[in-house]
Amino acid sequence: MSPLRQQLIDEMAVRRFSPKTHASYLRWVKDLSTTYDLSPDLLTDQQISAYLRTLIKERNLSSSTCAQALNAILFFYRAVLNREFEERLVPPIKRASKIPELLNREEVRSIISHCRSLKYQTALEMCYGCGLRVSEVVGLYVKDIDGAAKRLHIHCGKGKKDRFVPLGDSQLNHLRNYWRHYHPTVVLFPSLEPEKPLGISSLQKCFKAAKVEANVRKLGGIHALRHAYATHQLESGMPLNVLQRYLGHSNIKTTLRYTHWIGHHNESSDGSKFDLVAQLWEESE
Repeated sequence: MSPLRQQLIDEMAVRRFSPKTHASYLRWVKDLSTTYDLSPDLLTDQQISAYLRTLIKERNLSSSTCAQALNAILFFYRAVLNREFEERLVPPIKRASKIPELLNREEVRSIISHCRSLKYQTALEMCYGCGLRVSEVVGLYVKDIDGAAKRLHIHCGKGKKDRFVPLGDSQLNHLRNYWRHYHPTVVLFPSLEPEKPLGISSLQKCFKAAKVEANVRKLGGIHALRHAYATHQLESGMPLNVLQRYLGHSNIKTTLRYTHWIGHHNESSDGSKFDLVAQLWEESE
């Protein structure tokens, strides 16, 4: 392993980058080096700029992939080589604007109901009922459920922040029913190997298949359940600062984006209004 590659790995480790980011950044820096058949520390700013422009204009890569490459290369040169670029040499990346379509309660209920396994059904219900990211759902442990306090402990969510999310009575009952069927001991949603969690892709595929069977044709993947949670809570009157805390947003502006889906936001202190899982299944009775 070259010293520069090791330095890049060390810098990412210090910042606690995810394994996925590690692999991505290493891959892009290697691709840059391979393109010119030179060590990256020998490349000029103009060569690096030309490489980035090639990604954008000639390789037909998505805007998010190009942004990933740009972030990787800028991080390498700034963190490892202590080099900065002139702003004019960094090509602008226009991000495609795909606005997901909000799922209503009936659609959420139908998608969850069309899951063929109680395990996946319960996992998807956690995405919606607690507003969790799919990575947070598969990362749950049995010990994270505090039945007495009616809350869920999310360890190191996005941004390495721990948080607590309330669990309504209906959701707790569904979790207890799930436990009676599967008896998980460590990981809440284990794979075929009891000590290992379900893969993120497994849950994503389940959502996609259930969405097709439910004949829901709106844009959006499994993250749409988290969007639905946020919007439905605002519709129920949950204060923005409370929703921000439950979603794990560091900036209130991120939470504010959900207000475009609703009309006037009237805050409420009635906690029963925020038990989305109870409302979800009451409406089907």
